[in-house]
Amino acid sequence: MKTIIKILFIIFLVWMATGVYLLNTNHEKAHIVMGLGIFYMSFILMPIFIYHRYKDGKYKKYVINNNTSIKQKD
Repeated sequence: MKTIIKILFIIFLVWMATGVYLLNTNHEKAHIVMGLGIFYMSFILMPIFIYHRYKDGKYKKYVINNNTSIKQKD
């Protein structure tokens, strides 16, 4: 899973570099390339990354439940 995320991130970086190059050369499709890159990051890369990070339940120590919040108020 880590390898897949790294590959997807490298694809995103190359995509954004291509978009910046197209913006600097005033290409007519530059904004579309940049927009699709952000779309790719938002709906493909980030969900896979979030799933990978939180699939083992490591986040549970950061979740505040009602019992701890009541104890802290007293």
